[in-house]
Amino acid sequence: MSGHSKWATIKRKKGENDTKRAGVFTKIGREIAVAVKVGGPDQASNSRLRDAIAKAKSNNMPSDNIVRSIKKASGEIGSINFEENVYEGYGAGGIAIIVETLTDNKNRTAGDIRHHFDKCGGSMGISGCVSYMFSKKGVIIADMAGHDDDSIMELALEAGADDVVPQGEFCEIYTEPNMLGEVREALEATGKVVIADSMSDLVPENYIKPEAKFVNSILKLIDMLEDNDDVQNIYHNADLDDEM
Repeated sequence: MSGHSKWATIKRKKGENDTKRAGVFTKIGREIAVAVKVGGPDQASNSRLRDAIAKAKSNNMPSDNIVRSIKKASGEIGSINFEENVYEGYGAGGIAIIVETLTDNKNRTAGDIRHHFDKCGGSMGISGCVSYMFSKKGVIIADMAGHDDDSIMELALEAGADDVVPQGEFCEIYTEPNMLGEVREALEATGKVVIADSMSDLVPENYIKPEAKFVNSILKLIDMLEDNDDVQNIYHNADLDDEM
């Protein structure tokens, strides 16, 4: 696997003004809530919850917020019910986009997502219209400091990873989706790898370099989707590294 450079997007997100941090915490809180609803509040037996908490910590979410999200989801302090929905469509220039949402109002969210696509020169499609272009992967972003390509590859493969793609000062370590937490924890246990982030990701089979006239519309659509509290994850096959 090559050509996947997610870190540019991650750096862009982490460099945003702190005024957006509350929105990030809201999204992660929903992920934690759904993980608890599906697998219970015990991290030891709920790998999805462990992954959500790891994501929360990598985004500097306060421990109190994490605990509160778990308690809400387990019914200790009120109740929360979110529904998972996935939308697929095309951005300007025909790029493929997948949007994962968690919402307490499916009709509102569907209308908002369609509006975002329409406003930015795209179109929402039917289920399956672009998902065949992507593969589900676990992705771990690790610091390359103190490592060369061979040493980080050796550590990653010993931990159970499938592949490593160096990206300058960071590298992307790929795993099977159900192995993400296990590989991340094995790498952390070595004491030799600094992990910046980890996530379940939909990786496109191929990237498309959009024409210059479409770039602003694509970036605007991504920003609008990211600003929507119901949107959890956005995946696309546009090569926007130079634009981030």
